[in-house]
Amino acid sequence: MITSGQIKAARALVGWTARDLAAKAEIGFSTLIRLESAEGVPSGNIKTIDAVKKALEDAGVEFTGTPDSQAGVRWKS
Repeated sequence: MITSGQIKAARALVGWTARDLAAKAEIGFSTLIRLESAEGVPSGNIKTIDAVKKALEDAGVEFTGTPDSQAGVRWKS
């Protein structure tokens, strides 16, 4: 599972706006804003969160750590 902070950091890493990520993940803009505004792990449909994660991973981002320990993002090596 990824955190809202990781979503925001990954989006910044690839240089996408929230609208860009919402379009690439094929979810609504307001849904993405809600996910990014949550504390810790965002609540919501698992398929929606997975779509966001996949879009960012397809752009070259790797999610590291766990929500409880050293959650972060970096470029895939």
